[in-house]
This record gives sequence, structure tokens and C-alpha cells, in this order.
Amino acid sequence: MKLGIVGLPNVGKSTLFNAITGTANAQAANYPFCTIEPNTGIVAVPDERLDKLAELWETNKKTPAVVEFTDIAGLLKGASEGAGLGNKFLGHIRECDAIIHVVRCFDDDNIMHVVEDATKAAAIDPDGDITCIDLELILSDLEMVQNRLAKQNKLAKSGNKDAKVEIGMLEALAAHLGDGKSARTFEFDNTDEALVLAMKEMGLLSAKPIIYACNMDDDGVADPDANNYYQIVKARAAAEGAEVIPICAKTEEELSELSDEDRELFMEDLGLTESGLDRLIRASYSLLGLISFLTDGKKECRAWTIKRGTLAPQAAGKIHSDFERGFIRAQVISFDNLAANNFDYQAVRAAGLQKTEGKEYEVKDGDIIEFLFNV
Repeated sequence: MKLGIVGLPNVGKSTLFNAITGTANAQAANYPFCTIEPNTGIVAVPDERLDKLAELWETNKKTPAVVEFTDIAGLLKGASEGAGLGNKFLGHIRECDAIIHVVRCFDDDNIMHVVEDATKAAAIDPDGDITCIDLELILSDLEMVQNRLAKQNKLAKSGNKDAKVEIGMLEALAAHLGDGKSARTFEFDNTDEALVLAMKEMGLLSAKPIIYACNMDDDGVADPDANNYYQIVKARAAAEGAEVIPICAKTEEELSELSDEDRELFMEDLGLTESGLDRLIRASYSLLGLISFLTDGKKECRAWTIKRGTLAPQAAGKIHSDFERGFIRAQVISFDNLAANNFDYQAVRAAGLQKTEGKEYEVKDGDIIEFLFNV
């Protein structure tokens, strides 16, 4: 899973990136475009279930699922036309599975807020800031759709029937985007494989799922519902079907520099039950419809990320293509059932709670699976 962190300059993107990756690779500074090339960090997905299995087996190797975060330089109004190196940065977003849109939800006269002119301060306006970024993504998408439409028109004139079908969808999509509406809200025949493939090939920016990360000060994140800026973003996210989380990037950065013990004490003092990283990953999994299944043993305990609804053979294929090709059956224990039986595998089996599943089994979050195959 690859997540792109975007937003206007100086909203806290690089500080957040530094925090969640535990690095100082992204230079955080109070001026626009301090991040010129996207910074990338690979982050382990926290999973207490995997930790417990590794402890039980005293495993030689514990391999968590991972998330790749990319810190993309601040976008300005006019990015789709190249403002602030915008075209280059928009290209980086196209490679991501989802977007984390950092929105400034705090007041601080010492940190300049910019929207259109990098030399002029602007008022804090979460809704306007979101609209600004959204519009740049939409305009970039519109250009891509128009280019593909021109190409398909040429093919249609030569008698290509598939091109003629796609032209109707592209014309409707261009009109939709031209009205300032995101590709996420565009409806088309998603049972037509050719049209679905066309949409996938275009990789439209405004079609990507979004998590709004509301960057607040300490007081704001302690009681987000009392923060008027957060309420504005929350209402917008609800209308769009997007995820929204309150976060204090500066506090998260401080937490990332502490030992595990000190981090727990600091979080307790702040009244936080989980880190911003945990909330971000949980929101990302929810937004993208992802779950994790587990494999265990002395040699290795590992978490595997799959789409919700994945069948057992395809889940096996995440481990190795031979597992999917020669799939016979899966031996499945629910982590919750294992925990309910005091992590006693024999007790689980004696209670009939280890299930033998076939090709039509839909893997569940937290399943511990042993795949049997023959190639």
C-alpha cells in the first residue's frame, strides 16, 4: 500500500512524514517547497496479533505488513498549470493508492499560510484549502481525459468499436470534471471491463480515496470536537465518504523520538490511547478495504495484506504463485478463537475451532492460515 501525503505548503506534511516514518529525511522548514523530490519511507504496520504469535513461537523472524508513505511537496493554486512545480508533484500522486490530505486546523502567526502566492500569507480556511487542492487534481484529470478522448476519436474513425464505446464514457467524464466535480463521484458502467480498465489506466488523481489529516495543536487534538476547523473538515469528509482523523504532527514527531516506555508515558500524559500513525494506518486499511491474515511458525511469523473479500487461493498467491496454482485447502484458525482458548493450539483443535476451508472460502481479518498445495 502506497500513500501520498499532500496539501498546501506549510500545513505540516513533512513534519507528519518525519513523525510517522521516524526519520528526518524530509526537511521541515517554514517556507514553501522545502521538499522538492518526494521523500519515501516504509513503515511497519503495528499488529498486536503478530506480536503475540511471534512471542508464542519464539520465532526466528517476525515480518509485519508495511505501508509506504510518500511526502509530496506543497501544492499551490495553479499547480495543474505548473505553478510551484505542480505538474511534477501531481505526477508523484498518480503513483499512490490513496491520498493523505493534510489540512491546517490551527492558528499560529509564526507559520505563514499560503494558498496562491507563496510570498503572501492567507487566512486559515480548511474548506477553501481542500477545495483548492481538489480543483488542481480535477483540472489535471480533465487534461488527461481530454487527451485520451482525442486519441480514441482517431481510433473510432478507423473503425475501432471499443474506442466508440469508450468515447461516450470519456465525454461524460470530461463534462463531469469540467463542472468541478471529482472523478470519485462519477458514475459509469463498472460491469464493463473495458471501461473499468480505461479508468484504471488513466490513474485519475481525483478518483483516489482520501484521508483528511487535520493537523492541530496539542489542545485541538486533545478535544478535536471543540475545534471549529476540525468540524468543518469532518462535515466535508462525511459528505464525500472520506476518512478524517485529528492529529498533531509536531507531537507525533516528538513521540517518534522517544523510547517505547517513554512514548507510552507521554501519550498517557496527553490523554492519547493510540498514536497518529496507528490511526492513519487503521483509516487507510478501512478506506481501501484492506485486511490482514497471518502465517505462523518457529521459522517465521508474518502478516499479509489483502483486499477484503479475497478468496483463499488468491490469498495463498500473496505468499507464492505456486500456492495459488496448486491450492488444495486451507487450515484456518481465527486469532480471536486462539486468544479465547488462552493461545493453546491443542485446545482450539479439540474444540473443533480449526477449520478446513476450500477454494470458495473468503479470508477474514485475523485468520491464521496454513495453506496446503501441490504443484
